[in-house]
Amino acid sequence: MRYVLLAYEPATAGELSDEGWAAQVADTVALEAGLGDELLAREVLADVDTATTVRVRGGEVAVTDGPFAETAEVLGGFLLVEAADLDAAIAIARRWPAARSGSVEVRPVSA
Repeated sequence: MRYVLLAYEPATAGELSDEGWAAQVADTVALEAGLGDELLAREVLADVDTATTVRVRGGEVAVTDGPFAETAEVLGGFLLVEAADLDAAIAIARRWPAARSGSVEVRPVSA
């Protein structure tokens, strides 16, 4: 079964030292290398300041700069993995550095 793992980082993550980011990146690269065929896709998202939000209400389109809402955590990236079940997907999520500094949402992908 396919699962998407969504990494939410603290909105203040940009304040990490260069060494802190380097360690997180190295740990993530090691995790991804260890997944092998389980890893189907991965992407890191651009900074939340680059987001554009689109809303359609009553046929009217509103486009605004920035994220939908101010939050304590922002979506930083995702992994798409193949896992036997939810427990296997959680085992992958708990190894991702994002789970230590923020949170990782695990969600099954609909067929």
